[in-house]
Amino acid sequence: MLTSIYLIAITAEAMSGALAAGRRNMDLFGVAVIAFFTALGGGTVRDILLGNFPVTWTQHPRYIYTTITAGLVTVLLARFMRHLNQLFLVLDAIGLVAFTVIGCNVALRLGYDTVVVVMAGITTGIFGGIIRDIMCNRTPQVLCHELYASVSLVVAILYLLLVHEGVSENITLLAAFSVGLLMRMVAIRWRVSLPVFSYSQASWE
Repeated sequence: MLTSIYLIAITAEAMSGALAAGRRNMDLFGVAVIAFFTALGGGTVRDILLGNFPVTWTQHPRYIYTTITAGLVTVLLARFMRHLNQLFLVLDAIGLVAFTVIGCNVALRLGYDTVVVVMAGITTGIFGGIIRDIMCNRTPQVLCHELYASVSLVVAILYLLLVHEGVSENITLLAAFSVGLLMRMVAIRWRVSLPVFSYSQASWE
C-alpha cells in the first residue's frame, strides 16, 4: 500500500515542481529537471546523509519516468490546474506524510537513533520542496508559510511512538496519515503557521 501511495506522492510533487518552473518561464528541459528534483530530491538527500547507497531511485527507473512524465504532462494540463487546486493540495499533503513515513522507515532499517530517524523523515518530507524553491530562486515555502515542516515532525514522532508500542502497520499508517492530513488541511483552511522571526539589524540598533 505504501508503494502505491509513494507513486501518487512523487507524481503530485513532480507536478508542483513543474508549475513552479512554469512560473519562472523555464523551458521543457527545466520543467523536467525541477519536477524530478522536487519529487525525488528529499529521498536523495536522505540517502546521502544516511549513507544509504545506492540511492533509491537509481534502483527503480520507473520513478524517473513517472516524475519526468508527470512534469511534462503538467505543461499540457496547466490551464486546468486551478480547477484541481483542492485535489492537488490533498495529494501534496499525502505526499508529505508518505515521504516522512518512508524516511523514518529507511533510517529505522539502518539502525539509527531516534532523533536521526525523525530528522530522516523530515528531510525526506520537505527537502524536495526546498530544492524546488532554491532552483526557482525563491525562499523555501515549506519553511515560512502554513504548517508544513512541523506537520512532518509530528507525523514522524507519532509514527515512531506507534512502532515502538508494537501497533500494527495498518493502524500505524492510518493514524499517521489521518493526523498529518488533518493538520495540513486545518493549516491551509485557517492559515495556521508558527510564529515568524523577523530580524532587521536597524531595528536592533
